[in-house]
Amino acid sequence: MSGETRHVILLNGGKLTRAQVVQIACGDAIIGLAPDQLTRVQRTADFLSEQVKRGEPIYGVTTGFGSNADKLLGAHRARDELPGGNSAAHERTLMEELQHNLVVTHAVCVGKPMSVDVVRAMLAIRVNTLMRGHSGIRASTLQALAELLNRDVIPVIPEKGSVGASGDLAPLSHLACVLLGEGEAFHKGERVSGAVALQRAGLQPVKLSFKEGLALNNGTTQMLAMAVLALGRLEKLLATADLAAAMTLDAFAGRTGAFKPEVHALRPHPGQVETAANLRRLLAGSTLADIPYHLVPKFRTWMADSWSDPQDQQHHFDIGWDWVPPTQRHGKQAFYARFLPFRGGKKHQPQDAYCLRCIPQVHGAVRDALAQACRVIDVELNAVTDNPLIFPDAVDAKVIEDQVISAGHFHGMPLALAMSYVKAAIPVLASISERRLNKLVDPANNDGLPAFLIGNEDATDSGFMIVQYTAAALVNDLATRAHPASVYSIPTSANAEDHVSMGANEARHVLDMLDDLGHVLALELYTAAQALEYRQNMLNAARTLAARGNWQALARKVAGAPSAGQADAATFEAEVKKLMAGLTDAGEFRAGEAVRVAFAHIRQLVAFLPRDRAMDADVRAICEWVAAGRDFRPIRYC
Repeated sequence: MSGETRHVILLNGGKLTRAQVVQIACGDAIIGLAPDQLTRVQRTADFLSEQVKRGEPIYGVTTGFGSNADKLLGAHRARDELPGGNSAAHERTLMEELQHNLVVTHAVCVGKPMSVDVVRAMLAIRVNTLMRGHSGIRASTLQALAELLNRDVIPVIPEKGSVGASGDLAPLSHLACVLLGEGEAFHKGERVSGAVALQRAGLQPVKLSFKEGLALNNGTTQMLAMAVLALGRLEKLLATADLAAAMTLDAFAGRTGAFKPEVHALRPHPGQVETAANLRRLLAGSTLADIPYHLVPKFRTWMADSWSDPQDQQHHFDIGWDWVPPTQRHGKQAFYARFLPFRGGKKHQPQDAYCLRCIPQVHGAVRDALAQACRVIDVELNAVTDNPLIFPDAVDAKVIEDQVISAGHFHGMPLALAMSYVKAAIPVLASISERRLNKLVDPANNDGLPAFLIGNEDATDSGFMIVQYTAAALVNDLATRAHPASVYSIPTSANAEDHVSMGANEARHVLDMLDDLGHVLALELYTAAQALEYRQNMLNAARTLAARGNWQALARKVAGAPSAGQADAATFEAEVKKLMAGLTDAGEFRAGEAVRVAFAHIRQLVAFLPRDRAMDADVRAICEWVAAGRDFRPIRYC
């Protein structure tokens, strides 16, 4: 296009990858056709032409389609004998007319146009499957189809109308219409008629030959293109989900024992093992995770006299602990031998809530669903999915049916069920993210952080309260959309096609649902960044206070202290000094290195929220950041 030099991906029908499809869909590559395989394509077309000359009855070539398969094409046009009939006016043979009519009458989709990246992916996939040489299309027609992609002629295809068997008939017919000079297309971004688009691109309309209409519109191309793009996005969103979970866990000063490799060796589901390993990587270098309970202060509302030292006046919070007197430690001696008797923000329990502790199991299960779908899609990308299939080199063929075989490769159920699995997994990933977000804003469960992550000194601030509402609404919407389309077949073509896959609906739903999954994860990241900043600042404020060496200044942050001269006063003083030493010796409190990098990116987009402000711009910025597809993957998961 426009003289640009771009990467060329050579298609031969057998080696197309998901990554290549994404590259083509994004416009970063064009396609070439392997010459040796193109020769095979033409040989199959020539074989089909010879069989037609012999008068062999062949489905979709000399017969009608679907429930019209029992109708053989005659030697002449019966309708020419109708009043007004004129055979001289016909420019096509009956067999050419059959293919042309198949395409133009099947192009009946409705709805908004599919995105350009989806249609580009469809073009690449359709060319690749036809390159296998079992479809009967001529090399010249296949080259013309490839040139649509390479010259930026992108057919306008309304998004709804496929039942997923016989393949994606209606949308692929819209695609093929442009090849005939009909329909509509985007050419260099402008929506024009198919004829104008071809003319501007320097291409000529194609007159279809034997079986070419059926080769062009019979296959699983729409659902496959959408599935490939969806899986690529989900792969990145899974990595984003791990990052959001790690940032949330750091904000909670959570426990990492549940992520240890020896734990997951006992239940080695691949996705679970990989998620745990990724969490360990993301949390590496954290001094928040696994912190001793007694070091973590809890939030207290800022008051004018909260901080006596002028250096501390910049804080938007106060901090504190409750002291546990000796009379309340009976039966708990072993615990208080390890931990000091101060109750701060971190609850004295050895395990976190499921939304934190079970991240490997939940994220990992989604990862396994993704891997299964990837396996199915990788097979489908290099499969032949039209009908009938042509085997010109069949050994011991006695009749034409041994070489032109009607089968069911157009049926999209393998893809439909795989995408049903992914579809069910999406709200699961969104739901656990929302539960982590909710835990962050709930003062009963956020381990000492402020309610709704805002100081609210004057009782006028809502903070992050409604962020959780939005996440909850999105999760509910995703859950209601997760019903599998694949379980509900509606027969078509007068019951000749009596079981269909609905795979195109399934793939389209998945692709659409990923937008909202990304929004939920973005909202968790937005909230986790606020919580993390509070947690780090509160801990480091406590450390700074302790490092000054005045145990009484730290003691003033502890509730329940005995008065001077009381029986436990000396014990209290000694234990406050131990707390002071523990805070001082801990070093700076900080998140894991990978979490810190992501936090810095988020802070470039949105600032800390010390008091209420309009949040719509913040939410929009963080959602756009996640949607832009920043790649947090350390490796590819599938």
